Amino acid sequence: MTLFAAARLPREILFGKGQRHALPAIADRYGRRAFICTDERLAKTSEFVEILDGLKTAGVDTLVHDRTLPDVPRDSVGACVAEAKGFKPDMVIGVGGGSCLDMAKCAGLLLSHGGKLQDYYGEFKVPGPTLPLIAVPTTAGTGSEVTPVAVISDPERTLKVGISSPHLIAAVALCDPDLTTTCPPSLTAIAGADALTHAIEAFTAARRYADADLPQRHVFVGKSVLTDHFALLAIRLLGRSLEAAYRDGSNENARADVMMGALAAGCAFGTAGTAAAHAVQYPVGALTHTPHGLGVATMLPYVMGYNLPAATPEIAEIGTALGLPRQDRNADQLADATIREVARLFNAIGITRTLADLGLPEDRIDWTAEQALGIDRLIKNNPRPFDLPAMQRLVRAAYGGDMSAAMMRDGARFQ
Repeated sequence: MTLFAAARLPREILFGKGQRHALPAIADRYGRRAFICTDERLAKTSEFVEILDGLKTAGVDTLVHDRTLPDVPRDSVGACVAEAKGFKPDMVIGVGGGSCLDMAKCAGLLLSHGGKLQDYYGEFKVPGPTLPLIAVPTTAGTGSEVTPVAVISDPERTLKVGISSPHLIAAVALCDPDLTTTCPPSLTAIAGADALTHAIEAFTAARRYADADLPQRHVFVGKSVLTDHFALLAIRLLGRSLEAAYRDGSNENARADVMMGALAAGCAFGTAGTAAAHAVQYPVGALTHTPHGLGVATMLPYVMGYNLPAATPEIAEIGTALGLPRQDRNADQLADATIREVARLFNAIGITRTLADLGLPEDRIDWTAEQALGIDRLIKNNPRPFDLPAMQRLVRAAYGGDMSAAMMRDGARFQ
């Protein structure tokens, strides 16, 4: 077998308790003026004030945009960039959850190349390097600190839209799990479930083979030995500590595991990509206005069931990474147990069981299936192909909570 692998990552990843204190020294290497993107709540915290004080002591001037909104509305990016133009920053620093980091990516993009955000929708539309980005996550879920994508909401489009380019990858990912200790249990659960979904979808993504053009034509290129390494690390860490972090937010070891799990999942899916759970969440999220992580996690057990015929060995390996004993179980039995364990874990941390529980109207099931099937970059990454009837059956199964309907194995035990 000829190995094929691809990975696109930040120049520097720093992880650990107290690593936020390295920010002044890191920023000093990139210039004297830092434009900082965060949100209103974080801007009022003592940790953020400490960050500003450290940068000032290091001689780095700062301008703070503290009005980042969830899902990064398109027009809010323009307002953010208008503030920064006269400041002429040498770098952009994103401090916060995934939306703050995505805002920082978009700000750096427009400050560097001008134009409108719409000019860059899709893959490989960014023409060159952007201002250096230092990403400082305060949640553990999206993996945006290491990924090549920014997701925004556009009022002219029903579904959220992505800008995907290796030029959006942060120069530095600075990850301090102490910054996640104030996350409430619900946010810890949703963000962590998002990270586990990233890791599992990356590990079960379609595998492609050595093709010199593939990584030049696509940002997300399917699973490989390198992305598998990161995905399994994420699954192990999240499997052993997500529930503990949800139960006790002061558990430093669990918080570190979950943040490292989110980081590793980002390293995996930032190159491998995600698949059907994410495809379905785009229309579901548009209709229900529920958090992204909640939607993809609700879908994940059903998608894993659908993918069983094409990914039984991978799903069984996920079970081993989650700590399930193999005992005398064959791959089919272990894969089945793995899906049940993912569903159990999500139930234990309060993830909704069905799309009906998310608020999806029953009369929009077929529309949801049609929209999901049309997101080609995600659907083509799924290990088992879809047609419209199959997608409709999957969405209907997730709506009603019918795992047996999701596990559509032709002529097999789930009929």
